[in-house]
Amino acid sequence: MGFFDHLQKGGGFSLQPKKPQIRKVVQTRPAPPSRTSSLTPGTSSRASPSDKPKRTQGSGSRSVSRDPDLPSSKRRLNTPSQNRKRPTPEQRLSSDDDSSDTDTSFEVRKRARTGDSAEPDLERRVRSLKAFSEGGVKSLPIVHAADITSVQKAGCFKPAFGGTGRPTEIFLQYPSASPKERYNLVVPRDKDDFRPIDDIFQVIETVSQHYIPEDEADYFDNESTGIKRRLRRALAHASEAEFRNVVTDYNDAIERLRRDGSIAKKLDSTHRLNLPLVERILTQIYSRTVSPRVESLRQYENGTDNVYGELLPRFISTIFKETGLKSGQVFVDLGSGVGNVVLQAALEIGCESWGCEMMQNACELAELQQAEFRARCRLWGIAPGKTHLVRGDFLKEQSIIDVLKRADVILINNQAFTPQLNNELINHFLDMKEGCQIVSLKSFVPAGHKIQSRNLNSPINLLKVKQREYWSNSVSWTDVGGTYFIATKDSSRLRAFAESMG
Repeated sequence: MGFFDHLQKGGGFSLQPKKPQIRKVVQTRPAPPSRTSSLTPGTSSRASPSDKPKRTQGSGSRSVSRDPDLPSSKRRLNTPSQNRKRPTPEQRLSSDDDSSDTDTSFEVRKRARTGDSAEPDLERRVRSLKAFSEGGVKSLPIVHAADITSVQKAGCFKPAFGGTGRPTEIFLQYPSASPKERYNLVVPRDKDDFRPIDDIFQVIETVSQHYIPEDEADYFDNESTGIKRRLRRALAHASEAEFRNVVTDYNDAIERLRRDGSIAKKLDSTHRLNLPLVERILTQIYSRTVSPRVESLRQYENGTDNVYGELLPRFISTIFKETGLKSGQVFVDLGSGVGNVVLQAALEIGCESWGCEMMQNACELAELQQAEFRARCRLWGIAPGKTHLVRGDFLKEQSIIDVLKRADVILINNQAFTPQLNNELINHFLDMKEGCQIVSLKSFVPAGHKIQSRNLNSPINLLKVKQREYWSNSVSWTDVGGTYFIATKDSSRLRAFAESMG
């Protein structure tokens, strides 16, 4: 399994039946009211559930929607997860533990916050104009969900809703004017395989969170009649007909909101993509291109520079915030693997994004991801930054040498690099522009380093380094946290030292 596969393993929806509450009732004689109390007779200092004000739909207060299997950005080092595992939609279809078919057995998420801890990039144009053109393309070269669960792989999947024979298809509309995506209504026999029904749920959840204006939110979020509640009810009833009716109503609503300009207006007011939306798109791309071929990434040589490991999306998003990366800037990933970080920078930030990789298998998967990325961004109606994936040695490829001279943020996952390669990289820092930030897992500047006359010509004197911590579940090779470093090219200290020497 690849590092994005954990996003597919758990459903993004809380289908956990509520546990019955047992209350102990003690009858006592009412005591006379205290004269010092400001409460009137018959009231309590703790309001009963019926007395508490209810939050109406469309309230400005929102809680962030999260997939229970996504890594937590707030989890401290070596702290075990406190999240309880919840059944996914497919598990709900086959579960015999709860026969309740009432909608009161499920929880409904609140709408996600539109804000973000990072400053909005007012120069960023999120919406793809081509994607919302009614005269746009009739088809997109995407890998449909049904392609993953095709007839050739039928033995790995079984019909959902207790069906028999060949799996039936269903089509799902995305927020753009692009054609619908094709799904097979099946569930995997292996819990780690792709889950199409879960993917449908995730798409509808993500669209309702990030594309729907407030005055239309109730149609999706209402706890009795909303689209998401009805989907859960269809699964609780194990009813394919009911499930199809809800998806049809969802498709019709999305097409209506696209035609009247509501979705376009919502995107035009957005200047930064929130991480849950970014993760959903990247996960779809990865599951359709890399996951079926992930075994090829296990072919590497220990003790060399060709060791494969990835930084996970939440950690990467933190790096973008720490470095202040903006859409008008240039990002470079040296040792870009299958291209995950390159694509995330182009999608989340909208910047020009470069990557260089020399491992053959990783390069081939990166190119598959890049093709799917371009088509799927169009499907979601988003205009990403330009992506460039280069095969070869980043110390020798001329296009990479040239772009490093104008790069604003450079990522170097040098956790497994040999000392020789790290030393060779240092020489390239001389040509980088002032203010360029270099993010690495191992510092290029030794602890306690000081500028002295005997090391005056060392390139590391140009770097001002700060150390940061990353949380657990931030990298693919370990669950524990660690440290990373942000080195900024700053010649002022070296210049001041040289001037002090006369």
